[in-house]
Amino acid sequence: MLSLLPRRAFFRFELPIRYLPGSPLIDGNLRKWDARYLVPPLVELEDERPFADVYWAWNEQGMYVAFDVPGRSSPPTCDPTHWWKKDGVRICIDTRDARDNKRATRFCHFFYVLPRGGGAGGREPVVGLHRMSRAKESPPAVDVRLIKVGVRTDRTGWSMEVAIPAACLNGWDPAEHARIGVFYKVKDTQLGVQHLTVNDELGWNTDPSTWATGVLVRG
Repeated sequence: MLSLLPRRAFFRFELPIRYLPGSPLIDGNLRKWDARYLVPPLVELEDERPFADVYWAWNEQGMYVAFDVPGRSSPPTCDPTHWWKKDGVRICIDTRDARDNKRATRFCHFFYVLPRGGGAGGREPVVGLHRMSRAKESPPAVDVRLIKVGVRTDRTGWSMEVAIPAACLNGWDPAEHARIGVFYKVKDTQLGVQHLTVNDELGWNTDPSTWATGVLVRG
């Protein structure tokens, strides 16, 4: 039975999240992101190759995450009504890094972001805050319109930048709480699924103890 579990399930990960001075232009162009902001591709522990490059950073104003998903044969497809079914990402942040908690607290946030599906013509990105199942408490309601999303798409793939302001992160206080819980999932209908740590079967969407610890560092 143990052989059926992903190797990442047996580890607790602590990963650096580097400081980003100022607020970057959120336009979907990832050339501004250099390699020191890359998230380690932990999927390689499963002898798999990552299909997406993921970057993250922080500053006092909030958290920034970027995704580069090349290698498609057509533009992404999204369903804002059933957002979990097609192309998109999930970003989870626990501003208190309570990795021993099996159930989400008011500091745990689950955002979903789609590269398309919004706006009058369905060509704008979509962002939402999802309530985690079995949560002890949910975070306060936020105005997701404050979250900036920049996307570039073409027939060969898509790239996305997401800026989540402190106003959308209950308890965001880097000076006092420099360790946070973090998780991402990239779903692409052509390329597959890429998780930071555990897969869907191990309940990352209900159990924040399966997330990694992100350490907010300067330099």
